[in-house]
Amino acid sequence: MPGWAWALIGILGGLLLCWLTLVAALWFTRPQDRRLRELMRLLPDVLRLLRRLAGDAGLPRGVRIRLWLLLGYLALPIDLIPDFIPVLGYADDAIVVAMVLRSVVRRAGPDALIRHWPGTPGGLAALRRATRLPR
Repeated sequence: MPGWAWALIGILGGLLLCWLTLVAALWFTRPQDRRLRELMRLLPDVLRLLRRLAGDAGLPRGVRIRLWLLLGYLALPIDLIPDFIPVLGYADDAIVVAMVLRSVVRRAGPDALIRHWPGTPGGLAALRRATRLPR
């Protein structure tokens, strides 16, 4: 086999390994089924929250970039985990949103979340439960 074929096999194998690692990470960080349902119900408010946070010039640049990348990922029709994979297929967007929101709150603080939340206080409490954010 020529050298370029081995290189191609190595690259494809590395990509497959990275994808499998991502699937395993998403599986172990997935919210409970109840939390997942709460997140799906809050989706319109969460999308407005993400947009407001991404547009806040007072937040660190890295946080805003992370949020814009998340909004771009949510807009794409291609998912990290195909929908035919049980549980994770439909939940990968919610899991990715929860992971990014946790990192945003760690970096920007919970006040930014409170300041930009467009929904009810009960909705914010449900979001915090579903994403395991501090109170």
